[in-house]
Amino acid sequence: MRLRIVDAFTDRPFAGNPAGVLLLDDGFPPDPWMRRVAAEVNLSETAFAHPLPPGGGDADWALRWFTPTAEVDMCGHATLATAHVLASAGLATGPVRFGARCGILTADAAEDGAITLDFPTSTLTQVEPAPEVSAALGAAIRSVHDTSEHVGDLVVELADERTVRELAPDLHALRGYARRGIIVTAPAEDRSRGYDFVSRGFFPAVGIDEDPVTGSAHTALAPFWAARLGRTELVGLQGGIRQGLVTVRLRGDRTLLTGHAVTVIDGELLARP
Repeated sequence: MRLRIVDAFTDRPFAGNPAGVLLLDDGFPPDPWMRRVAAEVNLSETAFAHPLPPGGGDADWALRWFTPTAEVDMCGHATLATAHVLASAGLATGPVRFGARCGILTADAAEDGAITLDFPTSTLTQVEPAPEVSAALGAAIRSVHDTSEHVGDLVVELADERTVRELAPDLHALRGYARRGIIVTAPAEDRSRGYDFVSRGFFPAVGIDEDPVTGSAHTALAPFWAARLGRTELVGLQGGIRQGLVTVRLRGDRTLLTGHAVTVIDGELLARP
């Protein structure tokens, strides 16, 4: 079985967010086996996809994602990585429709290699910040918003870009304050650098200390920053040591996420289900 490692939301190797991609011939193997593969790959997400019968429904491929410890409802960077593999291998031309736990997701590859994902926009509900979250982050909080069911993150607004970049949170203390993770964000210090806002994502509850570039979180960051900056097309920079760019376009109840991807490892998985 062919297993690829793809760096997503970047146009060069060893940047962006790496994801495992395993294309299956027919149907999903047992869940315990997929969990073990994801734990072995040991990246924030490994995507498993198999083709669906042509003309048989709303989707072309079935898609699932696993962290090293849990299955997740929605993942942007591993979907981008899967679409990149399908396009690179000649297995898909034009838009690809994925059937996932969060509904139908579409990926469309352009001639220059950029891939645009069509995801549901997350809802945002402002909540009172827990003092313990501020203490665990080690930074003052401006606002906190809870996100929709499939995202399950807390979006935490901090004072400025420097605070986000220098953050060194107590990850153990952050466990239990969000269904999935904590996304910290702030406006860009200098938008002439090519991005409008910055973010970092911490997911200790699902076995990920820091996720370099979280595509699904941008379905919440897009409406958050669109409301503050007055524009529906924005660019986000996410990450600490590894970074990547996500171009977002807010289209009401859908958010378009655009980025590049690069395959860095292409090998064989010998342990079959």
